Amino acid sequence: MQRVAALFLPMWPIERLRQAERHAAPPEPRAPAAAEQQLARSVPRGGGWRPGARWAREDQLGHVALPPDSGRSGEELSPLVTSIRDGNRIVIAAACPQARALGLPPGMALAQARAQVAGLDIRDADPEGDRAHLASLAVALARRWTPTVAIEGDDTLFLDLTGVAHLHGGEAQMVARLRRMLARLGYTARIAIADTPGAAWALAHFDRHPGERCCASGRHAEALSPLPIEALRIDPAAVELLHRLGVTRIAQLTAMPRAPLVKRFGTGLALQLDRALGRLSEPLHPVVPPEPIAIAQRFAEPIATAEAIEHWLGTLVPRLTAALAEKGVGATRIELIADRIDGVPQRIRIGLARPSRDGAHLLRLLIRRIEQVEPGYGVDALTLHVRRALPLGAEPFTERLDEEAAPDLAPLVDTLATRIGMRAMWRSRPVESDVPERSVTRMAVLDPPARIGTRTKIDDVGQLDRSPALHPWHPEWPKPARLLARPERLDHVMAELPDHAPRRFTWRGQSHRVIRADGPERIQGEWWKRDAERASVRDYFRVEDEAGRRYWLFRSGDGERPVTGDLSWYLHGVFG
Repeated sequence: MQRVAALFLPMWPIERLRQAERHAAPPEPRAPAAAEQQLARSVPRGGGWRPGARWAREDQLGHVALPPDSGRSGEELSPLVTSIRDGNRIVIAAACPQARALGLPPGMALAQARAQVAGLDIRDADPEGDRAHLASLAVALARRWTPTVAIEGDDTLFLDLTGVAHLHGGEAQMVARLRRMLARLGYTARIAIADTPGAAWALAHFDRHPGERCCASGRHAEALSPLPIEALRIDPAAVELLHRLGVTRIAQLTAMPRAPLVKRFGTGLALQLDRALGRLSEPLHPVVPPEPIAIAQRFAEPIATAEAIEHWLGTLVPRLTAALAEKGVGATRIELIADRIDGVPQRIRIGLARPSRDGAHLLRLLIRRIEQVEPGYGVDALTLHVRRALPLGAEPFTERLDEEAAPDLAPLVDTLATRIGMRAMWRSRPVESDVPERSVTRMAVLDPPARIGTRTKIDDVGQLDRSPALHPWHPEWPKPARLLARPERLDHVMAELPDHAPRRFTWRGQSHRVIRADGPERIQGEWWKRDAERASVRDYFRVEDEAGRRYWLFRSGDGERPVTGDLSWYLHGVFG
């Protein structure tokens, strides 16, 4: 007897957006933070400051130097809906439970929803992305729970439990474990089990039993009787006509003669009814999990030298690139496993900044790591595993013969990454901000630069400025080559107020006497980001001590109004 589970995800698009926000990667550490670590090795440290640590007190720097907001955790979320174009109208594609409670169902015109609820969070619907994520969930279930998983519509999965439920402790326990797993991922699921896919789909979508429903074998017809006729997945026009005739329940439909039904509504209605009742079989079209790419070579006699391993890598890598080309993908992470005869495997992992199936490049990266293999008494097998791969399509090329093509930095990045790691490499990207620690951020080495002239949001305060845009790192405003991750407080500062640089200060336990100074350069707080920065002021100075070292330091406050700062001094960077 076939047993099928229908897994219905009613809030799939909305919950997917919520999970993307909740599990978004934290911002990468800024480039000056890494540069500060180099500075820390050459300058004696004092106090208990830790690189990258948050402020212990917000008022230390006049509420200006706090890190950017880390998100909306703990904040009450606004009603969320997704919008999609339906002909000449823009309608709601999906709505969160809070929006539904306010009377915003899917299908409502977006203009009406805006007028009805203020502060509505509206996102563009992404049907293709939803289907792709649903397919990835189906593949994960096929690898872990049952080999037959089929996608039905945009929010339902069919799981064939025939012969596998006992492996998970029975149907009831399997359903409970599935629901707990999805709940941990942040998704609401309704699961029903029946003898046919049609009956399982109907119970999952229209049964009033909350959460889950396990229909006993042979009792699916009885369970379907009280459900509405929409549960049969029939044409909406047929549903409307049946409602006009007073037929609203499946029990009423099954009691009617078959010939008049077929004559009036065609074979589609009778076909769906017979499939749901088990009179006709309904085939499932399961997803096929992609097979991992692994190229192996076993040896009759163990090998134990680096030259032998290099020789066989020269044979394995071309086979690997052929397998990648056959699937149309490029590898971004490859692992070499050398199986020793004593059962202790040796592993070499390489990562690539860009998908690639260049055999010569992959071979060079692997050969550089051969010294990490300890052959012991010998290696009897070598296997290349593709741990991560991405589609590799066409790449742009230079059209003019007399134009020099831009150099490809990917091989150089991969070579350096094999030695120092990808995390140790970055590019600095300017950010439009007057606050120094916010004016630069870290980006991947091979990320393309931001496009100039991109459209800003309608509520962006930057649109009020009609003057020509200045470069974020304008040469008239020099910044130090080494910027501390967090400004460090100075002690024993001697300076004249309100506009003079310090004559003497102590930093990390060392006293410095200033012989030259330039400034001040005043930086106001970004009041449009945080109310606490409305009156905050920093006055920056470039100073040089008697040993020739140049520092970038500032005073919190303008020296006249207490509301602008507490007149404490901080060192923010060191000039190279």
